[in-house]
Amino acid sequence: MDAKAGVRAGWEWLKGPEPWSGRAFAGDLTIAAVLALLGLGVDELSNSSGQKMVLGVLAIVALMLLRRRLPAATLVLGAAASAFLPGVFLVTVVLGWSAGRRIVGVGRALTAFVLAFLAEVGLGLYDQWSQTRPLLIVVFSTLLFLAATVMPGLASRYWYQRRTLLSALQERNDQLLRERTMVAGQARLRERQRIAQDMHDSLGHQLALISVHTGALEVDPALTDRQREAVGVLRQASVAAMHELREVVGILRDGVEAPPVVEEAQPAARGVAGIAGIVEAARAAGTDVRLGTAGPGRWSRPATTRRTGSCRRR
Repeated sequence: MDAKAGVRAGWEWLKGPEPWSGRAFAGDLTIAAVLALLGLGVDELSNSSGQKMVLGVLAIVALMLLRRRLPAATLVLGAAASAFLPGVFLVTVVLGWSAGRRIVGVGRALTAFVLAFLAEVGLGLYDQWSQTRPLLIVVFSTLLFLAATVMPGLASRYWYQRRTLLSALQERNDQLLRERTMVAGQARLRERQRIAQDMHDSLGHQLALISVHTGALEVDPALTDRQREAVGVLRQASVAAMHELREVVGILRDGVEAPPVVEEAQPAARGVAGIAGIVEAARAAGTDVRLGTAGPGRWSRPATTRRTGSCRRR
């Protein structure tokens, strides 16, 4: 268990702060193998010894695996090792790309690249001082370092910052869209509440006035029985209209109950279920009315469904 815990802790440390899946690890090993193979060819052209070839392969693999966790250190070590191991020079391209992306801060990145340049040029001069002219080594090493290490680092840093900026802009755009949707929803809600308030203030008061006057007229002793029945039908219709208004206002207010009506009365039946009551009330008021039905009955459906069906057939 201790060995497994140590391996797991080492893996967590090696992959660094960013996610490193098994596929990415296999990709790094594949790149390391290709660079090691190319490095062996460079060592062969440089007439390097077998010991240097082995050290070059090990250095390439180690630098490839550590570049995520230690981007600045691997860049400097890779540049220093390339002065003595020609095959390691190829991995400095990948190290420059990784360092340009992963080193946080411009100052730290500039320091790392300067140290890598000094290590590569200085150790190259020390290793080949007696073979060629120093000025030629400095010029050639500088050009090679700029082309193989600095350019990949700059390209990587630009690409990473551009991707980060686009991601931040996309997130900001999504947030603005969500906020705009919320604002539009709140505006619709306020408009619905305003309409509900206007309906309640205007129609509710008028209907209440009609109901009060018809109720007072209904008990007037000067009216005949038929006139009193007609006034009663009018009063019941006004009460039913008030209940209808309360229901509509409640829907517009998203379930907020309208102010209670002063007069307590049973609401009339809505939709097609209320047709029979209307006919009976009209017949009681003295009007010759008859009700006829055809087709399948819809009286057992819910009130909302019956109302919808009747509205569609108007």
